[in-house]
Amino acid sequence: MKIRRLLRTIGLLFLGVASAAAAKKEPPAPASDVRVAKLYEGLEFRNIGPFRGGRVDAVAGVRGQPLVYYFGGTGGGVWKTVDGGSNWQAMSDKDFKTGSVGALAVSESDPNVIYAGMGEAAIRGNVSHGDGVYKSTDAGKTWKNVGLEKTYQISRVRVHPRNPDLVYVAAQGHVWSSNPERGVYRSKDGGRTWDRVLFVSEKTGACDLAMDPSNPRILYAGMWQVYRKPWTLESGGTESGLYRTTDGGDTWKKLTEGLPDGIVGISGVAISPARPERVWAIIESKEKGGVYRSDDGGEKWTRTNTENKLRQRAWYYSRI
Repeated sequence: MKIRRLLRTIGLLFLGVASAAAAKKEPPAPASDVRVAKLYEGLEFRNIGPFRGGRVDAVAGVRGQPLVYYFGGTGGGVWKTVDGGSNWQAMSDKDFKTGSVGALAVSESDPNVIYAGMGEAAIRGNVSHGDGVYKSTDAGKTWKNVGLEKTYQISRVRVHPRNPDLVYVAAQGHVWSSNPERGVYRSKDGGRTWDRVLFVSEKTGACDLAMDPSNPRILYAGMWQVYRKPWTLESGGTESGLYRTTDGGDTWKKLTEGLPDGIVGISGVAISPARPERVWAIIESKEKGGVYRSDDGGEKWTRTNTENKLRQRAWYYSRI
């Protein structure tokens, strides 16, 4: 009976597509990939699970393996699919001491190496904290905590494209109080030791981190002055803003020309792989917030979009 219902459903799908094509008086599709693609026009996006992972802040794919993905739930640890999402497997239950994942990164040069930054970065009122960075060297089968336990919330992890041991972590810090462990951290030995390479203050943490795909010595960091109270979120301050390094994190420059000044909140940043000198940012600011673009590697910025709908609930959706 189940097989009969499945075949009937597939038949209805094909019939629906064929009927739509007939209604439009389209010529018969050629026997090619184009025809195969048209069979799926009636399909819609759907939730493919799993249904125990929780909200998701962190997703990572594997270069060259289009069916392999990982995601980090805010209460369910790390999950993995090897069939494009048809099936998911929990990968971290036996090794993680906390379940909230804020960031994931898979090494391009060695996809067996995965870093998970713990602690939900979107700091809701019911946010869960983390306990640093976990590392896997066997594609997620086992994990080991490699430090930064007091960073609490980690927003991004970036791995050098040719060196799986060179890794950067954007630590957002404690949600409810000042926290000296905020900032951007770098490890050159796969997480055995860490150096904090960017620090603004105990009130301001790193909310985003982007690495230039053509030159991994160039990184951009979003810094966010923020704290929560049980009844409100205090987002923004004069310490927030965008920073850039061109020497792999040894020195940083705050970027200001064309960007909002004064009270600034969270920011997201991304680099164009096709044209690396083009950098995009979305910035929370009451008067001058919006989407910004730089065409000279961050020296000068122009606001390209001011729509408020892109910045509502900025603490949740400031990714670009």
